[in-house]
Amino acid sequence: QVQLVESGGGLVQAGGSLRLSCAASGRTFSSYAMGWFRQAPGKDREFVADISWGGGNSYYTDSVKGRFTISRNNARNTVYLQMNSLKPEDTAVYYCAARRSSLFEYEYWGQGTQVTVSS
Repeated sequence: QVQLVESGGGLVQAGGSLRLSCAASGRTFSSYAMGWFRQAPGKDREFVADISWGGGNSYYTDSVKGRFTISRNNARNTVYLQMNSLKPEDTAVYYCAARRSSLFEYEYWGQGTQVTVSS
């Protein structure tokens, strides 16, 4: 069982930056790949980024490439999402998730943190 708690969301102006954190409980954090997703009002949840268990591989949706960076600290059981050059269309609730599957099927989800980007 893994419990995930996101933090770091807030209100920021367009062009600004935020860093989201996701703290995981449990002793097996390093055996999970981790992902970030987001859901804007009235829209489906969408994939944002993913990082492998060791941090050696990462994946991004096209709309955030070059602006967002996913990273992890296994000693602290934490995964991060550094978001730069934020745009109003990045406004959403951001969720972290954990998976052991190689098929990008996520088993555990956090409660989410709100990110609002004003124009």
